[in-house]
Amino acid sequence: MKTKTIILLVSIALLLIILIQNAKVVTFRLLFWKLSMSQIIIFFLVLVLGFIIGYIVAKLTGKKNEPEL
Repeated sequence: MKTKTIILLVSIALLLIILIQNAKVVTFRLLFWKLSMSQIIIFFLVLVLGFIIGYIVAKLTGKKNEPEL
């Protein structure tokens, strides 16, 4: 197997272990809002938000492929 595939599978396994172990309901407070939900959902939402922000930052700061003269 390729190294990238192994790293991806190990990362997914670790993520699943973390999510399964954190299944209790917690209260999330932000200023005037109070929201109760499972930690699994909070972790997943934060993970997705991190990927989106990382993708946007990579696109904004990445090199442009301009043709050379």
